[in-house]
Amino acid sequence: MSHLKVYQYPKCGTCRSAVKWLKEAGHDLELQHIAEEPPTVEELRVLLANSGLELKKFFNTSGEVYKNLGLKDKLPGLSEDEQLALLSGSGMLIKRPIVTDGKKVTVGFKEEQYAEAWSQA
Repeated sequence: MSHLKVYQYPKCGTCRSAVKWLKEAGHDLELQHIAEEPPTVEELRVLLANSGLELKKFFNTSGEVYKNLGLKDKLPGLSEDEQLALLSGSGMLIKRPIVTDGKKVTVGFKEEQYAEAWSQA
Protein backbone atom coordinates (compact mmCIF):
# COMPACT_ATOMS: atom_id res chain seq x y z
CA MET A 1 0.00 0.00 0.00
CA SER A 2 1.30 3.46 0.81
CA HIS A 3 3.39 5.33 3.34
CA LEU A 4 1.28 7.31 5.81
CA LYS A 5 2.26 9.69 8.58
CA VAL A 6 0.18 9.26 11.72
CA TYR A 7 0.16 11.93 14.42
CA GLN A 8 -0.96 9.92 17.44
CA TYR A 9 -0.85 9.52 21.20
CA PRO A 10 0.20 5.93 22.00
CA LYS A 11 -1.98 5.69 25.14
CA CYS A 12 -5.10 6.77 23.22
CA GLY A 13 -7.42 3.86 22.45
CA THR A 14 -8.76 5.58 19.34
CA CYS A 15 -5.21 6.06 18.04
CA ARG A 16 -4.36 2.41 18.72
CA SER A 17 -7.48 1.30 16.84
CA ALA A 18 -6.59 3.54 13.89
CA VAL A 19 -2.98 2.33 13.75
CA LYS A 20 -4.15 -1.31 13.93
CA TRP A 21 -6.66 -0.70 11.11
CA LEU A 22 -4.04 0.98 8.90
CA LYS A 23 -1.46 -1.76 9.51
CA GLU A 24 -4.03 -4.45 8.71
CA ALA A 25 -4.83 -2.57 5.49
CA GLY A 26 -1.14 -2.95 4.59
CA HIS A 27 0.11 0.60 5.03
CA ASP A 28 3.65 1.53 6.00
CA LEU A 29 3.29 3.93 8.94
CA GLU A 30 5.46 6.71 10.29
CA LEU A 31 4.20 7.32 13.82
CA GLN A 32 4.70 10.70 15.47
CA HIS A 33 3.94 11.12 19.18
CA ILE A 34 1.57 14.10 19.13
CA ALA A 35 2.23 15.16 22.75
CA GLU A 36 6.03 14.89 22.65
CA GLU A 37 6.38 16.26 19.12
CA PRO A 38 3.26 18.19 18.07
CA PRO A 39 3.05 19.32 14.44
CA THR A 40 4.46 22.77 13.75
CA VAL A 41 2.25 25.68 12.73
CA GLU A 42 3.45 25.17 9.14
CA GLU A 43 2.66 21.43 9.22
CA LEU A 44 -0.78 22.23 10.65
CA ARG A 45 -1.42 24.76 7.86
CA VAL A 46 -0.70 22.07 5.25
CA LEU A 47 -2.79 19.46 7.10
CA LEU A 48 -5.66 21.92 7.39
CA ALA A 49 -5.53 22.85 3.69
CA ASN A 50 -5.38 19.20 2.60
CA SER A 51 -8.14 18.08 4.96
CA GLY A 52 -10.89 20.30 3.61
CA LEU A 53 -12.09 20.66 7.22
CA GLU A 54 -12.72 23.71 9.36
CA LEU A 55 -9.91 24.50 11.79
CA LYS A 56 -12.17 23.86 14.79
CA LYS A 57 -12.34 20.18 13.73
CA PHE A 58 -8.65 19.89 14.67
CA PHE A 59 -9.36 20.66 18.33
CA ASN A 60 -9.81 17.86 20.85
CA THR A 61 -12.92 19.44 22.37
CA SER A 62 -13.39 16.64 24.90
CA GLY A 63 -9.84 16.91 26.25
CA GLU A 64 -8.81 18.41 29.58
CA VAL A 65 -6.49 21.02 28.06
CA TYR A 66 -9.33 22.38 25.91
CA LYS A 67 -11.65 22.59 28.92
CA ASN A 68 -9.01 24.00 31.31
CA LEU A 69 -8.19 26.80 28.85
CA GLY A 70 -11.88 27.62 28.41
CA LEU A 71 -11.51 27.38 24.65
CA LYS A 72 -15.18 26.70 24.01
CA ASP A 73 -15.80 30.41 24.64
CA LYS A 74 -12.42 31.79 23.54
CA LEU A 75 -11.90 29.96 20.24
CA PRO A 76 -14.39 31.95 18.11
CA GLY A 77 -12.54 35.17 18.96
CA LEU A 78 -9.10 33.89 18.01
CA SER A 79 -7.49 34.33 14.60
CA GLU A 80 -6.43 31.33 12.54
CA ASP A 81 -2.78 32.08 13.41
CA GLU A 82 -3.59 32.16 17.13
CA GLN A 83 -5.52 28.89 16.90
CA LEU A 84 -2.69 27.18 14.97
CA ALA A 85 -0.17 28.45 17.56
CA LEU A 86 -2.30 26.95 20.36
CA LEU A 87 -2.48 23.59 18.57
CA SER A 88 1.25 23.43 17.81
CA GLY A 89 2.01 24.43 21.40
CA SER A 90 0.12 21.50 22.91
CA GLY A 91 -0.35 18.22 21.09
CA MET A 92 -2.99 17.22 23.62
CA LEU A 93 -5.22 19.98 22.22
CA ILE A 94 -5.25 18.28 18.83
CA LYS A 95 -7.97 15.79 17.86
CA ARG A 96 -6.23 12.58 17.07
CA PRO A 97 -5.12 10.67 15.23
CA ILE A 98 -4.30 12.76 12.18
CA VAL A 99 -3.34 10.63 9.18
CA THR A 100 -1.85 11.96 5.96
CA ASP A 101 -0.21 10.70 2.80
CA GLY A 102 0.96 14.23 1.96
CA LYS A 103 -2.15 14.98 -0.11
CA LYS A 104 -5.12 13.65 1.83
CA VAL A 105 -5.81 14.07 5.56
CA THR A 106 -8.19 12.44 8.02
CA VAL A 107 -8.77 13.60 11.60
CA GLY A 108 -10.04 11.19 14.23
CA PHE A 109 -10.95 7.56 13.54
CA LYS A 110 -14.13 6.21 12.03
CA GLU A 111 -13.78 2.90 10.26
CA GLU A 112 -16.09 3.92 7.39
CA GLN A 113 -14.08 7.11 6.84
CA TYR A 114 -10.81 5.16 6.84
CA ALA A 115 -12.19 2.55 4.44
CA GLU A 116 -13.10 5.35 2.05
CA ALA A 117 -9.89 7.36 2.46
CA TRP A 118 -7.20 4.74 2.98
CA SER A 119 -8.35 1.50 1.32
CA GLN A 120 -7.35 2.71 -2.12
CA ALA A 121 -4.21 4.56 -1.00
